Amino acid sequence: MNISGIWIWHQAQQQFTLSPGCARWLQIPPDQPCTPAQLQSVLGDDIVRQWTMLIHDAAHEGFDTTLIPSGSSLQGQLRLIGGRLQQGQICGSMEWLDAPSAERCFSDHLPLGMIELDGKTIFHLNQTLRGWLQLRNVPPLPQRWEAVFPPALLRELGPLMQAVAAGSREQRLTWKERTLQLEAAADLTADGHRLMIVHDISRYQAAVQAMQHTEERWRRALEVSGDGVWDWYPQAGVEYLSDRLLAIYGYDRADLENDPEELDRRTHPDDLIEMRAAREAHFSGQTPMYINEHRVQSKDGSWKWVLTRGMVLERDAEGKPLRVVGTHTDISERKRAEAALREGEERLRMALSATHQGTYDLDLRYGTAVVSAEYAQMLGYAHQDFVENRENWIARLHPGDFRNSERAFRHYVSGKAPEYRAEFRQRHAEGHWVWILSVGAVVEWGADHQPVRMLGTVTDITERKQAEALIWQQAHFDTLTSLPNRRMLYDQLEKMLAHRKQRRKGFAVLFIDLDYFKEVNDTLGHAAGDRLLQEAAARLVACVSRKDMVARLGGDEFMVILRSLADPQRTEQIAAAMISSMSAPFHIGGETIYLSASIGITRFPEDAQTVNDLIKQADQAMYAAKSSGRNRYSFFTPSLQTAALARMRLSNDLRYALQEQQLHVVYQPIVALQTGKAVKAEALIRWQHPQKGWISPLEFIPLAESSGQITAIGDFVFDQALQQVAQWRQTLDPEFQISINQSPVEFQSDPARYQRWLEAMEAQQLPGQAITIEITEGLLLDASEKVVQRLLEFSAAGVQVAIDDFGTGYSSLSYLKKFDIDFLKIDQSFVRNLRRNNSDHALCEAIIMMAHKLGLNVIAEGVETPEQADLLREAGCDFAQGYLYGKPSAAADFLSLPCCACAP
Repeated sequence: MNISGIWIWHQAQQQFTLSPGCARWLQIPPDQPCTPAQLQSVLGDDIVRQWTMLIHDAAHEGFDTTLIPSGSSLQGQLRLIGGRLQQGQICGSMEWLDAPSAERCFSDHLPLGMIELDGKTIFHLNQTLRGWLQLRNVPPLPQRWEAVFPPALLRELGPLMQAVAAGSREQRLTWKERTLQLEAAADLTADGHRLMIVHDISRYQAAVQAMQHTEERWRRALEVSGDGVWDWYPQAGVEYLSDRLLAIYGYDRADLENDPEELDRRTHPDDLIEMRAAREAHFSGQTPMYINEHRVQSKDGSWKWVLTRGMVLERDAEGKPLRVVGTHTDISERKRAEAALREGEERLRMALSATHQGTYDLDLRYGTAVVSAEYAQMLGYAHQDFVENRENWIARLHPGDFRNSERAFRHYVSGKAPEYRAEFRQRHAEGHWVWILSVGAVVEWGADHQPVRMLGTVTDITERKQAEALIWQQAHFDTLTSLPNRRMLYDQLEKMLAHRKQRRKGFAVLFIDLDYFKEVNDTLGHAAGDRLLQEAAARLVACVSRKDMVARLGGDEFMVILRSLADPQRTEQIAAAMISSMSAPFHIGGETIYLSASIGITRFPEDAQTVNDLIKQADQAMYAAKSSGRNRYSFFTPSLQTAALARMRLSNDLRYALQEQQLHVVYQPIVALQTGKAVKAEALIRWQHPQKGWISPLEFIPLAESSGQITAIGDFVFDQALQQVAQWRQTLDPEFQISINQSPVEFQSDPARYQRWLEAMEAQQLPGQAITIEITEGLLLDASEKVVQRLLEFSAAGVQVAIDDFGTGYSSLSYLKKFDIDFLKIDQSFVRNLRRNNSDHALCEAIIMMAHKLGLNVIAEGVETPEQADLLREAGCDFAQGYLYGKPSAAADFLSLPCCACAP
């Protein structure tokens, strides 16, 4: 009789579920669960008892055994195979050993791997294990190992099977992301073959590793916090004590074994019964945690108070603890403090009162609270008339704070926070809001593990909140104008971009720079400049709606976000209104000040999609407005981006121009009008770009100034001019001079730079008069200490100074008298159209006469015709420079110029 079937044991119901074949065989109604008692009438008491014992042991490991039924009508041997299926279930098969062909068929349906072997011959390999090992096309068995397993697998699996066959309890194999555990069955098969059981423990292994990692982090965290950790396995009789726990009592690891009774034996006799009762209450499930305070004897004989907290992490099928983990916290100091606090309870109450803290004792079941007098007074109520409960508390609570306070309580009760800590506003009896900090802890839990009682304190933190609000205000708003600052602007732009991209709505950004503000600030002082910025900010705000934002970026730069672009003309209207508003006179400190504004405009999404691009493009548009004459607005266009990119690339190329010898110094002669001889020359810089050819100084000098490269270029020109003037003083004229242009940026640079120039001239044995420094009129307006000091140093060294382009800037006789100036250079715009008796003729005569009255020599620039030279000579002009005498030339070509040929 070949009978077989599958059975499943349900631990919770204490019942079997049998396959139809099993049910018919055991004379049990099919499709119905059965109890062990029902099987006893068929199999007998002894075999059912052994079966249930095997099931109990299968909670930890599988079984494969053969039983002989007695006291029943069944004859033969009954083979039972079983193993854990899932939590609370054991699955297996039953079969008669006289039906070997069916035996292997049943094994294919088990959630276990099975190998039947003798030596190195495989007789059976069930389908479950074939799937785990990803075996394909296994030849008919029996076969040798090497015919069944691929070489790579055999190298790993072969030694493990040999070890198990030799008596090893278990071996583990990691293959194809699975972890498998091999065990030898207790008995041989009917054919005398060895049977190996294989379990897939991949998930278990991963869970164990994750748990070990978590436990290690947990232990480290507790050790750092000062708590000692214990890890107890009650049924195994082993308890692990951490180093920190041993250190609390002064023990070494050699002093205590891993015996759970060690600490119990050292517990104070008066505390032992209560401690064990608390522990047993948790073990039996009456409390959510094991918590107790008791005394433990230290190595030196003293007693230490400890707070022990623990929790059952694992239980067996009967609910008994398998593993309990907890901590010991040294609370000796706290206990001593509690004794002192009990003695001075009144002093503590007075101390809390002095710190303006109130206390509360809250019954969480009914929502009622007993509060201190300070609690009531904090809210403006008399203590005797104050009734606190949940309804009254919610009625006083600010609507915007309810959710946060409720979340704080939930996080604390659920263990996500170590304490209840919440900040919220309560309405004062007089009607205003008071900020409260409430800190509390649950001190009593109910049998249903719900919080029952909470103690805590409340503190009035209104002043702190006001200070935080002030700090936030200072971090996000400009202190001078009270406008949003750069950080606030960027935050708003980021939020608007995210919001408008979803809704596909546009907005505009205006970059505003005040024209000539620096001159006003330098002339009238910073106090007047600050008041001017405040008034300008107010005018800008008046030009936009309340939905728009006006921010100050810093200095004299502002930015405006126009949130609504329903009407495309609105942007131009607002920009025009701002231009008009800025053009109106400002009245500051008795002075009337005139300014203007240059505005760059960019739009989302047409022009840019990111904050940086919006600001960059608005800045480029503003730069274009300034370049076009200021006091106007300009929209961003792709050509501006192209121009900006070209400037950036040119600036990058300029960084390599010096080291790659792309910069050249050329010289334009300056002749004495009375003799026509070249007695001076102006050193000029030229750039021959390897790809773009000659680049005008008007294009690259501003880039050099803005990028800081102008100083290195200026030093290069000086070095070249110094060598050349030394040579020409020998060949052309012993009094020959070379003029060097200096930009305001160079003039404000490191003072040691010009000292090095003077030392270089001294090393060449050249007098100061060999070099003339040319500066602009605008530099004299900046009458700073640096400018004055530089001019004094040049004068002391004999270096002469010329005012370049005189008449085109902020001409002022007072500056000419104040500073030691040697030459005035009449700008070529006055010379270009010079004719007898025209206005330019009159202006030139006036400049020459004024300069001579002040003791200055005059150089006329841009002289191109003999008629211009004659008129200037008649007017008394000292020197002339222009294409009439020669274009700027390389040093090698300079001597061939006609005005140089006649030099001595």
